[in-house]
Amino acid sequence: MRIRAWDSVSTGALRAAWLLGKAWVLAAAVLIVAASGASAAQPDLVAILRAIDEQSNFGDFDFSAVLTIITQDPEKGTEKFVVREFRRDRENKFLLLIQEPKARMGEGYLMDEENLWFYDPESRKFSHTSLKESFAGSDARNEDFTQSSLAKDYRPTGYESGSLGNFEVYIIDLEAAHNEVADPYLRIWVSKDENLILKMESYSLTKRLMRTALFPNYVKIGSAIIPRVMVFVDELVQGRRTQITLSEISLNALPDSVFTKAFVE
Repeated sequence: MRIRAWDSVSTGALRAAWLLGKAWVLAAAVLIVAASGASAAQPDLVAILRAIDEQSNFGDFDFSAVLTIITQDPEKGTEKFVVREFRRDRENKFLLLIQEPKARMGEGYLMDEENLWFYDPESRKFSHTSLKESFAGSDARNEDFTQSSLAKDYRPTGYESGSLGNFEVYIIDLEAAHNEVADPYLRIWVSKDENLILKMESYSLTKRLMRTALFPNYVKIGSAIIPRVMVFVDELVQGRRTQITLSEISLNALPDSVFTKAFVE
């Protein structure tokens, strides 16, 4: 049987159309799978902040440690403090008592729920201070010694995946949720496997870099994981930095009297 020319063209066109349609279906399927995979890989940034907060909280346990604080200043040289820290996170209380240098021995910072007090042993008086303030003239702030509250204090505005040394990290940008925090903007490097902050950059309202914090070493105590070593770099004064190292870490119960003005005096 003869096949007319138009029949041959029609059959070829139909086959080409069928193949083209099949290719479109396959391409669409690939795009759907890719989109689904991308969605599945999207990190829950708020959940990451909550995890960071939760693992820095000692819950029903009291916490105490000795802090060795060394500040290096290009003009003033090196200054060393030894501080005894006590924390009771469930009641939002902490106490920092300076033991060295001798000239400042007895100075203390007492957090009693919403009030932070500084005690001067020479005048034997308490004065109100803020978590935003520098601790004893170092690059650390009073808030650096409390439990983390990132999920309450900040909102994520973006992120990217990256690496820091040998660690795979999320680099998360944050903006303050209120004006009670020291830094209007933060950028944090968080390890993907354990939700540990390895690096933090603090920015002003004009988004000028003010301070960089590094957390190269962590310790697990009870169910909490906290930095054992913290390094704070002043980005406005070249060569100025403060390192804090924790030792004699304990979760032993503390007397209620520790978190009182009478104890500090």
